[in-house]
Amino acid sequence: MQNTGPDLDERYRKGFPVSWDQFHRDARALAWRLAEKGPFHAVLAITRGGLVPAAIVARELDLRDIETIGIASYDFSRQGELNMLKRPAEKYLKDGGAGVLVVDDLVDTGKTLKFTRELLPNAHYACVYAKPAGVQLVDTFITEVSQDTWIFLPWDMALQFAPPIRESGA
Repeated sequence: MQNTGPDLDERYRKGFPVSWDQFHRDARALAWRLAEKGPFHAVLAITRGGLVPAAIVARELDLRDIETIGIASYDFSRQGELNMLKRPAEKYLKDGGAGVLVVDDLVDTGKTLKFTRELLPNAHYACVYAKPAGVQLVDTFITEVSQDTWIFLPWDMALQFAPPIRESGA
């Protein structure tokens, strides 16, 4: 198993590192797709991963009303039980979230989006990256990756020396 980060469990056989530049391009591409899907009156970022793409999408769509929902389920590489850390204000839940754009960095198993859809069934759900187990829960996304891929997002990485391929045995 190729492992380039934290102690990943056996579900992840591949790593997909994403640079800040690539993530910014992908988030802008998401905004481009969303521009024709609205109108939206607010953005709801799923924290923490959804904060960066939500900021980019909100800028590109000129949306100033931004809210968060705090849901924790990951401890580095392992997904556990969902825990709502912060509930969105009631005005975003009105009419089942109609006109609200919910943004996250990725959908993996779909647990987080399923949980959020129960609160806001009429919102539009967008992620930058999607995996097959959760893709049916997202309305708009940019890139689909295989279920056995761990996406290394730029805020989780640090620049470090990489040995030459010949020395690493890869």
